[in-house]
Parts: sequence; C-alpha cells; structure tokens
Amino acid sequence: MREAREEMREHFRIKETSVWITADEKKHIEVAKEELVRRRRELERFIRWHPLFMLTLECYEFTEREWEEMPEVARRMVKATEIFNIGPMAAVAGTLAELAVERMRDAGASFAIVDNGGDIAILADREVFVGIYAGESPFSGKIAIKVKPTNAIVGVCTSSATVGHSISFGCADAATVISFGSAALADAAATALCNAVKGRNSLENAFSILRDSRIHGALVILGKFLASWGNVQIVPCSSVRKRAEEQGQTKEGKREVKQ
Repeated sequence: MREAREEMREHFRIKETSVWITADEKKHIEVAKEELVRRRRELERFIRWHPLFMLTLECYEFTEREWEEMPEVARRMVKATEIFNIGPMAAVAGTLAELAVERMRDAGASFAIVDNGGDIAILADREVFVGIYAGESPFSGKIAIKVKPTNAIVGVCTSSATVGHSISFGCADAATVISFGSAALADAAATALCNAVKGRNSLENAFSILRDSRIHGALVILGKFLASWGNVQIVPCSSVRKRAEEQGQTKEGKREVKQ
C-alpha cells in the first residue's frame, strides 16, 4: 500500500502567468517555478523579434530559419494550434503548464499538477478531481472531472466566452478538453471548441473539430445545458468533498483542483 503523503500546494506568479503548483515535495515545486521562469523568458525574447506570433489569431506561418530559431515553448504552441487554424497564443497557458510538469517529472515527481489559470497539466499516481467553473451557469462549481492515475501527463484545459478576458468567437460558459500527453493540445482544442459553440443547436456538432487521437474527451456548458463527448467522467463536487472529508483531506491543495 502506498504511504499517504502530505500534498503541498503553492501559488506562483510571474507577470501575467499566475499558477498553482501541487506536489508531494517542495523541491518539485521549486523546479516547476524555475522552468516557468525560463520558458517564459525564452518566449518573451522570441516575441520581441517576432511580434506577429503574439498578435495573430490564425495559424502562424514561419520560415525554415525562424523555425530553427524558435524556442521549444513556441514550437509546441505552434504545433498544438495549427491543427485548429488558430493563433499560437491560444495554447500558451497549457504549454507552460506542460513544460513545468515535465520538469517536475524529470526531477523525480510521480505527482505533479500545474494549474495555469484553468489550463492544467497533471501527472498523478492517484485520482485527481478537476472542478469546472462556468460563470453564471447552474453547473458552475457543481461538477468535477475525474482523472485516473496514469504515468502520462494529462491536460485538462478550459476555455470560456463568458469568464475571463481571453478572446473567444463562441458563446460557451465553459468548454473543457481532456488530452493524454499534451496540455498544449488540450488548451488549443478547448479554445477551438469554445469558438465552435454558437448556441444550443451547435453543441453536438461542435465536438466534430476534436479529431486528434490524443484527445480523449470533452464537455461544453452553455447556461443550463451540458454536453459531453468521448471518455470523460463527470462527478458531482459534493461527492468529491464528502470523500475528501472521509479521508481527512480537507486542507487547501488536496485532491480537488478547482478552476
């Protein structure tokens, strides 16, 4: 039986990047911070010389030389978003979270979560529950997605047309995508999914854009309506809280990760 460990959760901010980092050991949180600082600086340096990268809302076009100069963080953003013909900045939060969790894994972590404003990269040897915030919808704060233990990094990312300041061409209160192996992809896909929701009648067809095999499931909340696709396990937040109380895990930073 795996020995119960005290999970640690810490907030970290660098300019516009505001994250919650969860791990079993302090050293893994510290390496995540270092990675976030390093990757963000690389991205900022690239954007200074290539400002269109930050501004375009369509697939970013680049030369062979520019690709060679492009840092890994920017390359992943481009690869994730070109599938949906949207700008690379649509995947910035998920990409940074993904790189930070990869660094934590390389440092020996088997449990690592980086929540970058609701775009989350998860490496977990135990169950994790991700709560969904959907503005004024009656589902907001009432449901969670269950993420099973896995050796792969799981991306759980949410886009919204009614919450936050991100640009959206849709009207969903929340569009959440789950992908295995890439939080960058989940972030880009969530943006594209949210863009595809134009009203209640578009809910079913909106999921047709999720053609990448790494995407395992998704859900959309639009007011009092909820639609899901693929392999996504939705549970009520009340049952998550009850379970946590029964296990004596009610402190901030335990197994429920809220968006």
